[in-house]
Amino acid sequence: MSATAAGTEPDASGRITPHELQLATRNHGLPLEALRHEITPVGMHYLLIHYDVPAVDTEAWALRVTGCVERELALTLDDLRARPKVTIPVTFECAGNGRARLEPRPISQPWLVEAVGTGVWGGVPVRDVLADAGVAARARELVFTGLDRGVEGGVEQQYARSLSVADALEGDALLAYELNGLPLPPQHGFPLRLVVPGWYGMTNVKWLAEVRAVEEPFDGYQMVTAYRLYRESAEREEGVPVQRMRPRALLVPPGIPDFLTRERLVAPGPCPLEGRAWSGRARITGVDVRVDDGPWQAAALGPQPGPYAWRAWRFDGWVAEPGTHVLACRATDATGDGQPDEQDWNLKGFANNAVQQVVVHVRPGD
Repeated sequence: MSATAAGTEPDASGRITPHELQLATRNHGLPLEALRHEITPVGMHYLLIHYDVPAVDTEAWALRVTGCVERELALTLDDLRARPKVTIPVTFECAGNGRARLEPRPISQPWLVEAVGTGVWGGVPVRDVLADAGVAARARELVFTGLDRGVEGGVEQQYARSLSVADALEGDALLAYELNGLPLPPQHGFPLRLVVPGWYGMTNVKWLAEVRAVEEPFDGYQMVTAYRLYRESAEREEGVPVQRMRPRALLVPPGIPDFLTRERLVAPGPCPLEGRAWSGRARITGVDVRVDDGPWQAAALGPQPGPYAWRAWRFDGWVAEPGTHVLACRATDATGDGQPDEQDWNLKGFANNAVQQVVVHVRPGD
């Protein structure tokens, strides 16, 4: 497999490659007007599928809990459904969201800013299942393995990610079999997936088949190679693991769109602006809006459907005047972390939370 196909080389030409176009036809982002929905309709939720959607025979399928445990388990879907169910609204964002805005552009799924969505996930807390299995004190990590198979970076594999035992037990990680009150669709991981609130989307392993407790850090490709921040070279750098979502605010583009450019056409006069903001590290404490090169102005914060879900915001202070304008928004969380105007470049285009910019044309008579 070539380095370009594996997503490890940037492309300075600016052209979308056939490999990227092929990925873009399989995956999709959130239409930004859908930010008006507190809970994202299933068909509008962003979607990234690493390999193929596996065909799962639920009569033969069972979740296996193995490794450093007192009792190995094999739980059918009926077994899981018979347990007390928990439902939690959780915002997911792809770690590569914003990648296509970097120059040179890393070759992979060419996300702009739309790789996000908020669903109500229903299922069984990971901690409850692990309590039944009895995780041994010597276990350091839990490896979550899906049924999807493929080749990445020249490595044939089943998609697998690990969490520390503490991260799995102390948070609200969920073994989810429902999305928005319905069984998981095939593309979202039917019959079971992992949901880890606050972490970038790659953590939420789909088509879950096994949870294995291990004594040593898991050295699978998705952990030690794929989802790490590299400045220049994956071969010469250890890299920094990609984990929790950085703060981000998104604006519902006002007015109506030009078909091709998606630039907005807005009538003169008062123009309310609204959107959603989230962070995987702490609650959102502020959202600011800027018009052109003017000052940042505070928006009013609204409700959020749960502690792990995005928060609504609204700004009523913009009066649209004729001309072309650039609208921007930024979020800050309770740790003081915020969004930069421009993103520091990294080899794979991960954790890009630079401020969104929306071009608006205001014309009398529109």
